[in-house]
Amino acid sequence: MRSVILTEEKTVFNYTYTGEDGLRLDQFVTNQFTDESRTTIKKWIKDKLVTVNGKVAKASQSLVNGDLIGVEKPAPAEAEEFKPVAEKMALDIVFEDDDILVVNKPANLVVHPSVNHPTNTLVNGLLYHVQENGSQLAVGRESFRPGIVHRLDKDTTGLLVVAKSQAALENLTKQVANHQMTRIYAGLVYGEIFEAGGTIDAPIRRHEKDRLKFETNEAGRHAVTHFTVKHRYVGYTLVNFQLETGRTHQIRVHANFINHPIVDDPLYARQYKERFFSDNGQLLHAHRLELEHPVTGEHMVFDAPIPDHFQEVLHQLTFKGV
Repeated sequence: MRSVILTEEKTVFNYTYTGEDGLRLDQFVTNQFTDESRTTIKKWIKDKLVTVNGKVAKASQSLVNGDLIGVEKPAPAEAEEFKPVAEKMALDIVFEDDDILVVNKPANLVVHPSVNHPTNTLVNGLLYHVQENGSQLAVGRESFRPGIVHRLDKDTTGLLVVAKSQAALENLTKQVANHQMTRIYAGLVYGEIFEAGGTIDAPIRRHEKDRLKFETNEAGRHAVTHFTVKHRYVGYTLVNFQLETGRTHQIRVHANFINHPIVDDPLYARQYKERFFSDNGQLLHAHRLELEHPVTGEHMVFDAPIPDHFQEVLHQLTFKGV
């Protein structure tokens, strides 16, 4: 259970621990903040920004069911200095009005800038687009990700909704949190799935040894993915994945968890490297997006066809049927 208090200087997260007794405090906090490094988490604890039952705690403190954990996440040091610049780039805008825009993201494009990747991201291109059209993106909690409601991995293609107005950002963020936004992905996986579909309910946390990866673990954050088989090929299956939650790398981790990793996934399908079709990244495409317009309330449905590089792989496979 979590509550959040947002100020200009920091964001305060309050949690009620409901797991098994004995989990270390630093492990718990790391599982909640999967975008942060262990070094950052340890610094927060060392700087007395983390409390247990109102008292400053050590990283090694063992938690018990019912403990109240408080985390004061400071504003990024670069927040005022690091603001993305507008860059002209070709964008596939599927829909746009005064409050939102929907974009079909290509592969090999990071969604928003970071200190180590400050340019050539979707946000840079969106800033140029809206400025050219006399509008703007909503101001996000962090200056480097204006308008961003949800993300796609660098090499995952497909649909993203972006907020242009503050009202839209607030409403769309709630839709994601309340599971009111439907996001369906097409993914080609290794192996033949014989079931018609199913649900993967497996918590996810950052990998303990490989910080670029995530893994399923009971100590992780709640994560649920529904899947439906669309087509079967010799040695492969085309699957529709529907997110119930939205953890980092969720579909990729869950596909690997059921022993059917996404084809060409450089992190989670390394054991299939000899069967990679290219080094362009995983064959995963966000092809359907359903939401309520944040201002008008209109139910909106968007579809984006599987991109050419994905289709080319499908054409090389031997079709077995639905």
